[in-house]
Amino acid sequence: MTAELAAPATRETHHGRLVDDRPADGFFRVNRAALVSDTVLAEEQKAIFDRCWLYVGHVSEVPAPGDFRARTVAGRPLVMWRGSDGEVRVFLNACRHRGAQLCRVPEGNARGMSCFYHAWTYSNEGTLTGLPDAEGYGEGFDRSRFGLNTPPRVGEHRGFVFCCFDPDAVSLTDYLGRAGEYLDLVADQSPEMEVVDGVHEYSMEANWKLFVENSLDGYHLIPLHRTYFDYLKSTEDSYLDPRKATEALDLGNGHAVITVEGPWARPVARWTPALGEENRDYVAARRADLEERFGVERARRIATTDRNLLIFPNLIINDIMGVVVRTITPTAAGRTVIAQWTLATKGEPDSVRARRLDSYVTFQGPGGLATPDDMEACESCQLGLAAAAESPWSDISRGIQKEAAGGPFVASDEVQQRAFWRRWRDLLG
Repeated sequence: MTAELAAPATRETHHGRLVDDRPADGFFRVNRAALVSDTVLAEEQKAIFDRCWLYVGHVSEVPAPGDFRARTVAGRPLVMWRGSDGEVRVFLNACRHRGAQLCRVPEGNARGMSCFYHAWTYSNEGTLTGLPDAEGYGEGFDRSRFGLNTPPRVGEHRGFVFCCFDPDAVSLTDYLGRAGEYLDLVADQSPEMEVVDGVHEYSMEANWKLFVENSLDGYHLIPLHRTYFDYLKSTEDSYLDPRKATEALDLGNGHAVITVEGPWARPVARWTPALGEENRDYVAARRADLEERFGVERARRIATTDRNLLIFPNLIINDIMGVVVRTITPTAAGRTVIAQWTLATKGEPDSVRARRLDSYVTFQGPGGLATPDDMEACESCQLGLAAAAESPWSDISRGIQKEAAGGPFVASDEVQQRAFWRRWRDLLG
């Protein structure tokens, strides 16, 4: 870090200098101090993760009354729990008595939970239902005041459950804005979508923002993932053509998306030989159903358009040869943990589900043909950042000359990364 950045005059000017944004000059760069500083990470926790809406889970993960999933979001332990009344709630996973974690397993089904420390017991609707030696608290003790706490804001959009730790935050609908339309394109793939059992959890020794950038980066696909595309060529007899129509969009509020039309099968409604001849009629019927429900053009967007969507700050929806839901969470300035699930059409044939899961593992799994490339690239960047004092800037200006005209932008441009960084700058400033 340079001496100038190490001792900024004010926080506002500090972050103004970390993001050097001059579109009229065709210039956008980020100071690499933003990727190595623990001080910046502490400020991100307060200004971003404590204020923005964050993904918790999908309602399909708790389908039956009593089903629960334990999650950690922005450093807080949470439980997403479907009550006996059918409502999905999000609770802080902390007993109201002394604060011990109430739920100590990752998932299950329960009508209630009892704290292992002093046996305070809560229903799956969050009410305090029992405590030992209750008479010791006197007649005035009001159990209704000691139900499980919830995050200040909890919301749902088309089955995707979010929470926010800022009680004054805008509504989830307002926060999502135009990004909500792209979540709808995922949710509309079937009358009912479900998260497949199982989760990939892995880590990388790199800053979380590098992986966010990578997840929206169409520029690296061919050079970095050549092994996968050679594999695809051998199995599908096709290859991703970067000259085909692609798109990149700033969706506002830091959200962004890139779209392509790839050569691979999409189980929702794009058949290729890899899906098997036995599934050709199923895919054709799915496409016809989408056209009947939504019209030809929207059905095309749902069925054949691949998209990588960022919900700021750290939720990525990769809707490609399947749907991957990924959270990217920092644990240190140079370390990130990733959790990812796959979302699927409920009731699809076993052979289609098998192909979906094979694509998920082969391309986007932590041991697949693409994700290890991405992690290696991010970790290589982090190693290079050891020279940040001498080489302090990362360029993110590709396609910036189009901004004055409002685009259009293609996936290999970087308007999507600039959207992220501008929101990051504004929140920290």
